[in-house]
Amino acid sequence: MDGGEEQTRGRLPGERRVVVGVSGSLGSLTALHRGADEARRTGAVLVAVLAWVPPGGELAHRKAAFPPPEDALRRAAAERLLGAVDDAFGADGPGIPWEGFVVRGTPGPALVESADRPGDVLVIGAGRRGGVRHVLFPNVVRYCVAHACCPVLAVPPSPLQSELAAVHRRLGRRRTLLARDLTEGRA
Repeated sequence: MDGGEEQTRGRLPGERRVVVGVSGSLGSLTALHRGADEARRTGAVLVAVLAWVPPGGELAHRKAAFPPPEDALRRAAAERLLGAVDDAFGADGPGIPWEGFVVRGTPGPALVESADRPGDVLVIGAGRRGGVRHVLFPNVVRYCVAHACCPVLAVPPSPLQSELAAVHRRLGRRRTLLARDLTEGRA
């Protein structure tokens, strides 16, 4: 490599990447699978990105008398990222070249900054929105679609997610759950 070329994060600048937002939620694991499929299909590198902020937010962290060390928070975020990749693909990983990054910041801006190359594709879990949730939590999908310089693929939640939520509701009400209810979809 001559002095005029630059490598970015160990990869050539023109290399295709599929950047996936990872939080560990079921929606992000679904997005991680979809991103791996897209990377495999196009010969791109899978880049898993987990955005993190200190507990309580940046302001609380700055004002805390004894804030947790940033290195410990970053390590915890890295462990969550590796745990999510392990949950999604098992110990063998996705079976394609991949990189993982933890970025300090809110998810929307952190993902847009991570998917900053024209050849990138940004994959995020769309999740289910409803009730007061959209007021309390910023919509990462909407932010990414509005600000990304690359295509954004919003992956809808897995159909199994609503079935799992129904099982949790039923168990939360302490109602009996029979195995046939799970197989017949009546949870």
